Amino acid sequence: MSGPSDRFDVPDLFPSVVAVVATTGPSRAPLHPDEEAFIAGAIERRQVDFATGRACARAALGQLGVPPSSIGRGPSREPIWPDGICGSITHCERFWAAAVAPRAAVRSLGLDAESRRALSPAVLRRIALPEEQRWLDAAGRDLPWDVLLFSAKESVYKAWFPIMRTWLGFEDVFVRFDAARRTFQVDVRIAAPEGLDPGAFHGRFHADETRVITGVVVPLDRKSTRLNSSHVS
Repeated sequence: MSGPSDRFDVPDLFPSVVAVVATTGPSRAPLHPDEEAFIAGAIERRQVDFATGRACARAALGQLGVPPSSIGRGPSREPIWPDGICGSITHCERFWAAAVAPRAAVRSLGLDAESRRALSPAVLRRIALPEEQRWLDAAGRDLPWDVLLFSAKESVYKAWFPIMRTWLGFEDVFVRFDAARRTFQVDVRIAAPEGLDPGAFHGRFHADETRVITGVVVPLDRKSTRLNSSHVS
């Protein structure tokens, strides 16, 4: 098998400048030799997750016209993308996906998927700010809002790190959900570099019977493409 099997159409989480490939079937595509070194000695599950994520990423890059190449790994285990590209890789139980975009169109992006399950009170206390917890307490039970909050903050971190190269804690991010529009607005509560609007992190979310998926795009500036533009998956 040369690439991701059982392709899965990710809902409209990103604007059309972002290429996304997702799958519910593991890939058996061979890794590049230097990528093999990243998972040498890892357990089989880790090897499958890594290989399938990289296969999704290469397929997404192909949609942008980028030739197949090794996708490196930085000191914080972050993917190293080809020049001129930003991107994000995610996986959870029987789901793998990658999103990529030209840096000429998007400053950064984040993609996260989580299995649908209830978070423990201890985990929720760690990830939710007091005002977020009050909102969760009042929210309906039609959607797994606790897992969506966790995933949204993970997506924000994935979009933040390539810009700042610094840690971003759960307590540094405040998320407001719009249930009707399946979107969320983010306020980053620590200092951001000049030219980066702390409120520039906007996201969309999806939830089904088995998983939640969130996506965040940081535009080049306030006039750049927003998440309410035309979409492709």
